[in-house]
Amino acid sequence: MITVTESAQQELTTYFADKEIQPVRVHLGGGGCAGMQLTLALDEARDDDNTVEIDAFTFVINKELAEAAGEVTIDLSKYGFTIKSVNEVGGGGGCGSCGGGCAQ
Repeated sequence: MITVTESAQQELTTYFADKEIQPVRVHLGGGGCAGMQLTLALDEARDDDNTVEIDAFTFVINKELAEAAGEVTIDLSKYGFTIKSVNEVGGGGGCGSCGGGCAQ
């Protein structure tokens, strides 16, 4: 299940105001010191995806990732979208890739 806060929905509405609305994928991305994290991308639904319609938006997430993540909440902070799940997915990078210079 995917939940989108009102502020995140408003930001998506603003973003797509002059564009054709496309599906938004929740997926694992990133790396480095923070490790893999849930993130968003514009993408089409695939056969192995769960699809969730929320207002004018379609959200897609791989079925295996959806099962592993559990409830996913998309919110907005002053730095951009935040995606949190009830179950930990991805994991920290342990700062090995940046020579130990990351704050721990």
